[in-house]
Amino acid sequence: MVTTATPTAVPSGRAPLAVRVLGDTHALGRRLPQLLGGLALYGASMALMLRSGLGLDPWDVLHQGLQRALGLTVGAWVTICGALVLLLWIPLRQRPGLGTVANVLVIGAAMDLTLTVVGEVGALPARIALMTAAVLLNGLASGLYIGARLGPGPRDGLMTGLHRRTGRSLRLIRTGIELTVLAAGILLGGTAGVGTVVYALAIGPLVQFFLPWCTAPGPGQTSRKG
Repeated sequence: MVTTATPTAVPSGRAPLAVRVLGDTHALGRRLPQLLGGLALYGASMALMLRSGLGLDPWDVLHQGLQRALGLTVGAWVTICGALVLLLWIPLRQRPGLGTVANVLVIGAAMDLTLTVVGEVGALPARIALMTAAVLLNGLASGLYIGARLGPGPRDGLMTGLHRRTGRSLRLIRTGIELTVLAAGILLGGTAGVGTVVYALAIGPLVQFFLPWCTAPGPGQTSRKG
């Protein structure tokens, strides 16, 4: 059971450490399982995308390129890169949440676990279907873990931190980061293709669709109902 001190118990008007790390803990009994489930589904969707062989999202192109160049598993590189990106938060003065740490620990492990269960797919129609399912699942998974409101992922936090420090637009910063990691991944032997383009075009609208249905209510709010 997670407990937090009340704000009145903290001198100088600062929020208690648990609140500052976890964020609003209202309905944490729902939000923590939602966070972990969303992250696990996210890792599974990345594995399905890889098995389709039709191209990966930019960060996974980098992860796969590192795996091909240096060994280890793709999931291990997801975890390593997440931890390294988290270190970049320090000069940006970003504050991680529980969801940030869970993002680093869960997604890569879930990806590797899914890869051990789902084998290679040969026929092109099956690969297209697998890629489509992976992108849809990724949109739902993103809505779930973002909607849990327990902290951004390391890469999202890097984007928002750079935005705050430089004053540049989020769109420009995100595009610059993703083009950089995509180029590095291709140079290392990662797979970019039609799936990369489909993901780039579809993931924003999908997250926008799923997020209202997945966002956990705050104090005094009720969740959206169909």
